[in-house]
Amino acid sequence: MLGYALAVAIGLSLSMMGGGGSVLTVPIFVYVMHFDAKLAIAMSLPVVGATSLAGAVGHWREGNLHIRSALLFGVLAMVGAFLGARLASLLSGVVQLTLLAVVMICSAALMMRPPGSMSSGVSSSPSTTAMDSSGGRRRWLLAALVGLAVGVLTGVVGIGGGFLFVPALVLLARLPMKTAVGTSLLVITMNTAAGSLGYRGQVDVPWRVVALFVAFAVAGIVVGTRLTRRVSQLGLRRGFAYFLFGIAAFILYQNRVILANPGSALRPSNAGSSRR
Repeated sequence: MLGYALAVAIGLSLSMMGGGGSVLTVPIFVYVMHFDAKLAIAMSLPVVGATSLAGAVGHWREGNLHIRSALLFGVLAMVGAFLGARLASLLSGVVQLTLLAVVMICSAALMMRPPGSMSSGVSSSPSTTAMDSSGGRRRWLLAALVGLAVGVLTGVVGIGGGFLFVPALVLLARLPMKTAVGTSLLVITMNTAAGSLGYRGQVDVPWRVVALFVAFAVAGIVVGTRLTRRVSQLGLRRGFAYFLFGIAAFILYQNRVILANPGSALRPSNAGSSRR
């Protein structure tokens, strides 16, 4: 029940900050609900995808979706996520969790930045030719590389990648922040679906647990949407960033075997079809 209660917190963060909370899904499955690391990562993908879809629908109703950019990033992210999920079979759970902790540190560092720092000098309204101005080809190439790379990361460590997609959509697709957030949620839905497909045959996902977790997270999104105007966004982001730093430190400590005995830690185990 504690795990499901924390799922509500994930939904709250997704709705109030446009992302970030989904990076906690794997730690909750591993350290609170006691699933094997590899299975937890596979379980996190449909959770993150479903909650992101719920958020994307809300942004679509508000007109905060740029379909062309979503397709550009999303299709390549799907390829990367599928490949990353297949690559994960060659990695141990310890390696995957250690990589996740590093990703959490990067996510927390980006959250510490002022929200408006990315959008300085960027057009305030989306355009169908957002990537066709001077230097457009270079931005298209960078966007393709970002989509592919974040997709691989999604497949390997089970995150949505919104903390990377949002800056990329602002800086490369030249989208305003609100549109970038909504668009990133659709991209996350696409790449986590591909990542889930990539894990097919590797683990036996308990779909009942996943469905309940999603239900609680979506409930958090509904509540968070109503609370957004009453909470200081800057204070919330900074507080959550410090929290992520702490969780990342805990994960690194729990998986310190990768430093003490890298040979055994790097070998993938056959675990992953059940709880620990």
